[in-house]
Order: sequence, then structure tokens, then C-alpha cells
Amino acid sequence: MSGPLEGVKVVELGMWVAGPACAGILADWGADVIKLEPPGGGDPARTYQALFGAMMPDNPVFEMDNRSKKSVAVDLRTPEGQALALELLDSADVFVTNLRRSALERWGLGPDEVMARNPRLVYQLITGYGMEGPDAARPAYDIGGFWARSGVASLLQTPDGPLPFQRGGMGDHPTGSSASAAVCAALFSRERTGKGQLVSTSLVRQGVYTIGFDLSITLGWGDHIGIGARETMGNPAMNNYTCGDGKKIWLIGQEAHRHWPPLCRVVGHPEWIEEGPYATPLGRRENARDLIAELDGIFATKSRDEWAVIFDTEPDMFWAPVNDIDDVLIDEQVHAAGAFIEVPEANGSAMRIASPSDFYGTPWEARSGAPELGQHTREVLLSMGRTNAEIDAMFDAGTVA
Repeated sequence: MSGPLEGVKVVELGMWVAGPACAGILADWGADVIKLEPPGGGDPARTYQALFGAMMPDNPVFEMDNRSKKSVAVDLRTPEGQALALELLDSADVFVTNLRRSALERWGLGPDEVMARNPRLVYQLITGYGMEGPDAARPAYDIGGFWARSGVASLLQTPDGPLPFQRGGMGDHPTGSSASAAVCAALFSRERTGKGQLVSTSLVRQGVYTIGFDLSITLGWGDHIGIGARETMGNPAMNNYTCGDGKKIWLIGQEAHRHWPPLCRVVGHPEWIEEGPYATPLGRRENARDLIAELDGIFATKSRDEWAVIFDTEPDMFWAPVNDIDDVLIDEQVHAAGAFIEVPEANGSAMRIASPSDFYGTPWEARSGAPELGQHTREVLLSMGRTNAEIDAMFDAGTVA
């Protein structure tokens, strides 16, 4: 089975990550996605192939967001290319784009024009800063909208350190995920009403939602949650520690009365439960520096694997290993959770990153790798009723490639 969106037709006009990620999730879930790209270079995310300064044999970043799609290379700067895009959208269920609205409107592909022709269309417009306001048209990318302007970066800065750098696509991918959910909600509404609608998702909104815990505190109480240092964490059972082999663990003892006693027992200090300065939550907070220093010394006496065996003797001892990238790739539980999938590609199958949801009644699977630029141009044009002679003329004129 190809997923719950089998038979849904999506046209994507996306670039870099957020738009293609949204359409990529829809493709994973079974939708038929036609990716419109400019002739010549195509989606600029194709340049990730040279991310390390030399051309690599493939492009795993592009593959992640663009598998199971069809690529049509069309010059939208020409009236003929614009007419072709509109014809595709006339029969589409969904349009996904993260181009700026001014460019879309200049090409006759803005929401008003397109939805007047196809009122059943769900038009998903992903923006940097939203649909209105003085900076709505400002370039963003996820570094600007999600990471910097929303406040995410400032909350991850250590008190005396520089601002941290975002990892690639860290804001784009959750924004694409939210956008795909919004598309599905709009399709559900269309089933009830028969009408499509404009749907918007922005990088800055996703960033604000991501740090909603902090912002809610400030909105509600007028206060700020400080940026903590691990050496003085008020709840030492909710902290990270380094084991004797250099590997790290993160204790996740959120509930003081539930999670403090098992921690005391595993580190060999059951007396801390009822006696001494660490016996109460307030005492642990007031003496955090000393307590964490003691715990640091204890955890340094055994390897992480040895501690894992000890932790397993206490059902309420909650913790997680701090994985690096290589650890993630060999983590049995990460694989069991479905985080990786085998994708059938031109040169054989390859392990890639899965989109984050599964459906147990309508399971999905990757149907193909990411397309080459313009790989399906002729195929799609033939399906639209064009003859080979007409298609050849369009190629000769440079309308398509």
C-alpha cells in the first residue's frame, strides 16, 4: 500500500527545504507529487551535492525531501510556462509552495488567481514571517525566521558563550511537518464542504510554538525562565553527566518525589532520601553545586554500559543515552522506531531518513528516489494530452526542459 493519501494530486513549487519537506511528507503518505523546477539548475537544494566542497556521488539531503516525486522542468518566467503550471493546478488537490508571494503573483500563480480557477484546491503557502505585517515579504530562511527572530537561538545560548549555530534544516523540517498536517486538515474540511482554502504556515510561527513553554511563562507571569548551567541545576535528577568511558547520559527525573529515591539508590546513597541537605527538593536546589559535583564523581567511576545495567534495577530510574550522530545510526531502538527506511533508487536501495509518522491501517512506503531534474517532463505532458510533436516544440522553445 502507498499510504493514506493515495490518489491525492499535489503540485509543488518549492525550493531548498521547507516547501519540499512538506510535499515530501505528503509523497511519503501516498500523494502523487509533481515538482516544478526551473530549467538549468532546478531546486537550489540540488547544490547540496557539493556541500563538502567537492561533488559527492549522490545528494542525501535532497533525497530525504524529494523521494517519490516527479520532476517537471518548466520556465515560469514565460507566459507558456505559467499557462502550463496553471493547467496542472486546475486538476490538482493541493499546491505546496514556499516561494515569496510577490514572485508567485508576478507569475500569475498567487492564491487569488489560482483558487479562482480551482476552488477545490488546498493552497499551502509557507512563508518566513507570515502573510501580513511590515516584514511579511522579507527573506527569512529558517535561520532568520525560526532560529533568530522567534527567540530559539537566544534560549540556547550559554550565559557567557556566543550564540549557537543551527543545524541544517532544523526549522525547515518541523515547519514542513506542520504544513503537511495543515494540508490534511484542509483536505478533511474539503470533504465536508466541497471547498478548498488557502493555508499558511510560517517559519517564525513554528519557532514561537517551539519555545511556547518559555513564552507562555512570560505572557502569563511576566517572568523569564533562566538559562541554566548544568553545574547548578536546581533539580540534579534532571541533568546530564559523563560516565567513566567519556560517554554521556541524561537523567530525566522530572518528578521529585518519584525519581529522587531511585537515583539515590543507584548511586549508592540511599540515606540521601530521608537525611541530610539533599533530602528535600529545596535542599537539593540550594545545594545543587555540591550535589552535582558529588554525582559527577560517582558517575565517573563506571562506564555507561555498566550504569545502564544498574539503572535497569530501578523501574522509576528514567534516563537516556546522549547519542552522537554515529550512535544514532546504530541505535537499535532508533531503528525499531522506524526512523530509517530503505528507498528504491536508480542504483539500488539506500537507507534514508523516514518522515515522522506511521499509519497502521494504511501504511506507506517510499516508492522511488528523488527525481533527476526534468526526469518526468515528457511523461507529465503526455498525461495532459500533449502530443510528442507539441512537446518537442515546447522543448525547442525552452518552455520546458
